[in-house]
Amino acid sequence: MIVITGASSGLGAALAKQYSAAGNEVCLVGRSSQRLARLSESLPGKSQWHSVDLTCESQVAALFDSLSTPPTSVLHCAGSGLFGAFEQHREAQIRQLLDNNVLTAALLLQQVVSRYRETPMQVGVVMSTAALKAKANEVAYCGAKWAVRGMLESLRAELKASPLRLVGIYPGGMDTGFWQHDDSRDYLDASVFMSADDAAAMVIQGLAACEKGFISDITISRG
Repeated sequence: MIVITGASSGLGAALAKQYSAAGNEVCLVGRSSQRLARLSESLPGKSQWHSVDLTCESQVAALFDSLSTPPTSVLHCAGSGLFGAFEQHREAQIRQLLDNNVLTAALLLQQVVSRYRETPMQVGVVMSTAALKAKANEVAYCGAKWAVRGMLESLRAELKASPLRLVGIYPGGMDTGFWQHDDSRDYLDASVFMSADDAAAMVIQGLAACEKGFISDITISRG
C-alpha cells in the first residue's frame, strides 16, 4: 500500500491515479473528505481515504494507527504556497505557510520514523525546486521549503543504518490549482508549466529507479 498525502488535488492526485492504474493499493490523505471520496471512487484499484489535518499530531498518529499493515511507500505531497512581495505578507499568512509545509513534514516524518525505522520502506518528501535555489517573489515559500530540505537531509544522516529510505523530490512548476491565486498571477504564467500527470510519471519512474540503488534526490526541471 502506498500512502499519499495531499492526494485530493495536484501532484498527489495524479500520483494516486497512476499508481492505482498500475495495480497498487493507495491510501489517500488530505483535508477534503468530498474530494478524497470522489477520487477514491474513480480509481480502478483498491483504495482507502482519510481526512486528516496534518498539522495536528494526534490526527497524524491516528492515521498510522488505522493502517492494518506497514505501507510500502509514503509520499508526502501536502503543502501550500505564498507568493508576491515579502513585505506584504501578514503574520497569519506566514504562520499558515510554515504550518502547512514545515510542521506537516515534521509530524509525518516523526510518526514514520518512530514506527518504521527498522522497516524497509521508501519515503518520498515532495518539496519544490524552490528548496534548491532562491526565487524572487517566493521568499517565504523558499524559506519554508529550505527548512523541509534541511530537516530531511539531517534525518537521513540519523537513519544512515536504517532500511527506511528518505528521498527528496524537487519538481519544478506544474500547471495546477496551486498557482491559481492572485498573489502569483501577477508575475508568472503557469500555463507554460508541466502538467501534474507528466510530473507524476517522472516521479514514479525516479522512485522505481531508487529501488535498484539508493538515489537520495529526484529533481524534475520544467522545460
